Amino acid sequence: MKLAAINKAFVQPSVATARSNRCFLNYGFSCFIIALLFAFTGCSDPKRVMDESISIANHNWIYGNKIKFDVDIKDAQVSYNLYLNVRVTSAYRYSNMFVLVYQSQGPTKKATTTRYELKLASPTGEWLGKGSGSMYSYQIPFKQQYHFPVAGKYHFEIEQNMRDNPLRSVSDVGLRVEKSE
Repeated sequence: MKLAAINKAFVQPSVATARSNRCFLNYGFSCFIIALLFAFTGCSDPKRVMDESISIANHNWIYGNKIKFDVDIKDAQVSYNLYLNVRVTSAYRYSNMFVLVYQSQGPTKKATTTRYELKLASPTGEWLGKGSGSMYSYQIPFKQQYHFPVAGKYHFEIEQNMRDNPLRSVSDVGLRVEKSE
């Protein structure tokens, strides 16, 4: 009889233990909600207008494969910084990359084309980008404190302009537009 009473005391939690568990669950749920709210509001980038990258199929960027982006500029009075985003593998053969950037505004506006050289490695061969494994990421400014002529939708196309076709070991190409400070 005494053994059954002892087992019953260990099997059934006390009222105080049940309250403690409920408080812990309420506290845990509250922490989860706070973390979730922080994740959605604390990670926003107020300067960013757009920041997108497109994967290059098989890491082989061919001529004519223009990477296309549309950007909606709401305020032409504000200055903007524009960046080219590039990711290459450690097998990329060059210390630089030449690209053509086409920019047009609206469906009937004439496009402007500018050639840019992107420096990817130092003269000693050290990669200048941020490395993770065998991938190197770059965010290279190509227009700083730039004022768009008018508000509206702008179209950008980025095309590789190297001698190799396809240009091997290019993983992603992208565009970032942000408001200047």
